Amino acid sequence: MASYEGILLGMGNPLLDISAIVDNDFLQKYDITLNNAILAEDKHKPMYEEIAEKFNAEYIAGGATQNSIKVAQWLLQVPGATSFIGCIGKDKFGEEMKKNAKLAGVNVHYYEHETTPTGTCAVCVIGGERSLVANLSAANCYKSEHLKKPENWALVEKAKYFYIAGFFLTVSPESIQLVAEHAAANNKIFSMNLSATFISEFFRDVQENALVYTNFVFGNETEARTFSKVHGWETDDVEEIALKISEWPKASETQKRITVITQGADPVVVAEDGKVKKFPVILLPKEKLVDTNGAGDAFVGGFLSQLLQEKPIEECVRAGNYAANVVIQRSGCTYPEKPDFH
Repeated sequence: MASYEGILLGMGNPLLDISAIVDNDFLQKYDITLNNAILAEDKHKPMYEEIAEKFNAEYIAGGATQNSIKVAQWLLQVPGATSFIGCIGKDKFGEEMKKNAKLAGVNVHYYEHETTPTGTCAVCVIGGERSLVANLSAANCYKSEHLKKPENWALVEKAKYFYIAGFFLTVSPESIQLVAEHAAANNKIFSMNLSATFISEFFRDVQENALVYTNFVFGNETEARTFSKVHGWETDDVEEIALKISEWPKASETQKRITVITQGADPVVVAEDGKVKKFPVILLPKEKLVDTNGAGDAFVGGFLSQLLQEKPIEECVRAGNYAANVVIQRSGCTYPEKPDFH
């Protein structure tokens, strides 16, 4: 298994989740909707204190890309198979994040910002559904200069698979471009996530620039439909949209692209070579659902854990569904000590 060392590299926004079951008044007060992810504006700033004071909040190391990398690491059970790059602050939350990543077995190379606090994400849960409001803070300060340092670029050289959530497009498109070009030039696998509707709506150019390099594009049905709307495709059909994304222009025509769209309890849609396949998910009785926070991230982590072992796509999806199923029965993107995936 030594050959797996550093095989998967993630780059993204490391955030500390402040997760709590809230009420509808709280959602209305801060103008937030379930099953959505947004960046905090000034009007949201007081909510972080309020959620911690008013509700029984848990603090869980999160951030979409970091979640996926940790889940892949968990399923692989090979210390140091995965690495992660992102920016944290020099504070208590930052220390917490480092401790958590170490426990998870991920090789993290954080850029530690001197003056900006570690980013947080309010996870507001009602009836098992979640709404995310991210206050990026230090995560927003990542610079490609850090990536270019020899000890960090060595992680890029070593990796054969890359995963970056769409959220990082708002932070450092230059860093994404560097990794994407490296992957294309060296025939490595570069994957991204649509991540949230606001990315397609307000960061369209940087998203399009990055998409041409992708070998795998992940997302959920809402994000896929928004992508379709933004590009004037005039279809809400998730299968058709997945196909269109897989046929999007490519940086290198020798490589193919596979689109993987999750749909909550409905089947996972996989578009490849002009064809669509659907894979059912593991259905869960409603009373076992704790919260959907991290479900999509866990799916990607599970998927990638098999992809880098060169398993067939159906096995990748099966592992993705397994990981998501575990995570939705727990608070945040967390999991038991050992996986039970065979």
